[in-house]
Amino acid sequence: MADTKRLFTPWGEQYKSENWQVYPRPQMKRDSYYCLNGQWDFCVADEGVTPLFNQKIEVPFAPQSILSGVEQAFDEDKILFYRKEFSLPDNFNKGRVLLHFGAVDQIARVYLNGNFIGSHTGGYDAFCFDITQHLADKNALIVEVVDRLSSYTLPYGKQCKKRGGMWYTEVSGIWQTVWIESVPQNYIKGLKIDADDRSVTITAEGIETGVVIIGDVSLPICEGKATYIPESPELWSPEHPHLYNFKVQSGEDCVESYFAMRKLEIKEVEGYPRLCLNGKPYFFHGLLDQGYYSDGIYTPASPQAYEFDIMKMKALGFNMLRKHIKVEPEQFYYDCDRLGMVVFQDMVNNGRYSFFRDTALPTIFGGKLNLNDKKLNKDAETRSQFAMGMVKTVNQLYNHPCICYWTIFNEGWGQFCADEMYDRLKELDQSRFIDSASGWFGGVKSDVDSRHVYFRKLKLSCKDKPLILSEFGGYSYKDNDHAFNTEQTYGYGKFDSREKFKDAFVDLYENQVMPLVKKGLSAAVYTQVSDVEDETNGLLSYDRKVEKILPEEFEGVSAKITQQTID
Repeated sequence: MADTKRLFTPWGEQYKSENWQVYPRPQMKRDSYYCLNGQWDFCVADEGVTPLFNQKIEVPFAPQSILSGVEQAFDEDKILFYRKEFSLPDNFNKGRVLLHFGAVDQIARVYLNGNFIGSHTGGYDAFCFDITQHLADKNALIVEVVDRLSSYTLPYGKQCKKRGGMWYTEVSGIWQTVWIESVPQNYIKGLKIDADDRSVTITAEGIETGVVIIGDVSLPICEGKATYIPESPELWSPEHPHLYNFKVQSGEDCVESYFAMRKLEIKEVEGYPRLCLNGKPYFFHGLLDQGYYSDGIYTPASPQAYEFDIMKMKALGFNMLRKHIKVEPEQFYYDCDRLGMVVFQDMVNNGRYSFFRDTALPTIFGGKLNLNDKKLNKDAETRSQFAMGMVKTVNQLYNHPCICYWTIFNEGWGQFCADEMYDRLKELDQSRFIDSASGWFGGVKSDVDSRHVYFRKLKLSCKDKPLILSEFGGYSYKDNDHAFNTEQTYGYGKFDSREKFKDAFVDLYENQVMPLVKKGLSAAVYTQVSDVEDETNGLLSYDRKVEKILPEEFEGVSAKITQQTID
């Protein structure tokens, strides 16, 4: 194993447990909130063995991370045990008490005061249990976690037991906020927001009547729904990220939320099909965003790190991030909503990766290959888990206006029956663009023609669907003082100075990307926002302390690309 360094981000160097006390669900906020993040008891044991809690762990960080305080990997036959003792504040209980988990990788079993509360499978979605009947004055919460990464059955993203190159350190256990809220006996269980450029319909799940308050407007809820039609709607865009705040009241329950109005569609403009935002062709000028951090792996040391990444990329002129095969805490999407950053959201892959099929063949042939995927990834349970993960991702993130585009499969990893998955996703969400097969493989239903281009010049043509360059570039410049791996370097084209890297990066956009915009290119996704472990192809170093290209060196190029008129 090559030598690696422990790198701290600026927030990790000054980490405090208070960093992750922020309210974890900005689109459905109540005044009831009790956070369980911070120090928990922790141990690793075999199935059937009484756990001896001989360690501490900092939640919400995976035990493989520096910030967890554990910083260890584990055998898959082991169970991770977490224990937290707590007492709720006086008068906290309004009738029901709900225990929330932002995400736990992969399988969680939860016990309160010796009572089995419930279990959950899947490492990327939030879940909740009603714990009212098992509460006491002093409570002991125990969470058991199993992580079967090597089975490839459950969605796993870029995690790998043997990290290296484009594969990264695995994460296990609790990696998002654990928290408690109290609600009345009858309460609002969820919100679904359907908005376009003219009207908004708000569906309040679990109730029939109530009121929606938007500014000085009160709308009655009838059969769980209310519709708002403003006279002069302010439309959301990266340049004008306007959000409307509102409240939903029903009986004794009240939640605060927000929405935005915007419309996505495909139109033919000057002979090319193009992605349009709010009725006009819009160039989605973006970056691949893996969401990894040097000290917290899946979880940054502070939610401020999300805003930092977003604003650094906006300063360079980018207006979109492709969130790559990972689902973030909702704070990330809230920051994109309010700061004005479009998100192209990937589903999280499962199934086995084939180097020959998924990398070698497409690279050799240098283009889009048609792939019959009906007999790929044939395991029924693996297919079922992917489909369930897709549904959970869409339902959890549906209300965020920043998300404009879903990616189902990436470069063939775990791909199967893409046409059926497209139809299923279209039933869930008809308001966003769908990329069924990002990268090499075509021949499937998709709203776009999605291409990955590495190792060769960008020579693409737009035909019957909007052309998307969903990955390209990946140029590597390594600052050794801020590199995770001191021996190995991974990237697509290597430069030994920042100046050479900057010149090549600017040239790539000016002489290869910009001409394609005139010829129908609707979006481009450069690899990537930051370095990740061995990969040193980010515009930021892995510890977020080095900017490899500065706004004054690139914002003018971005302006030329995004403001090109269509003749």
